[in-house]
Amino acid sequence: MSGKEKGRAKAEQAKGKVKETAGRTVGNERLTAEGRAEKAKGNARQAKEKIKDVFKS
Repeated sequence: MSGKEKGRAKAEQAKGKVKETAGRTVGNERLTAEGRAEKAKGNARQAKEKIKDVFKS
């Protein structure tokens, strides 16, 4: 996995986790949902990069 894409995936996952936690803490469903979506986007990006690495080898 390229370093840049790996970093972007981790950043999206972390940002999503923070949003989700903040949303739950204050009871804001929209913020919680945004956090979940952002975390899922980071997970998908990471999975895509892992698959690309498998086919490179």
